[in-house]
Amino acid sequence: MLKFLLYIVSSIIVIWSFDAVNINSIFKKNQVIKARVFYVIMVLIIIYLLTNFLYDLAVIKLF
Repeated sequence: MLKFLLYIVSSIIVIWSFDAVNINSIFKKNQVIKARVFYVIMVLIIIYLLTNFLYDLAVIKLF
C-alpha cells in the first residue's frame, strides 16, 4: 500500500516538474511524435526510480 501511494505522489511530482521542460527544442523539427514518446519514457523512468528510492529510504528508516 505504501508503494502504491508513493507511485501516486511521485507521478504527480514528476509530471508537474517535467511540465517546465521544453522537450521539443531538443529534437529536430517535425519529430513531435518521437519527442512525446521520449517524454513519456523519461517520465516513467523517473517515476520508477523516485518511487523505489523513497520506498527504500522509508524501509531503512523504519528498521
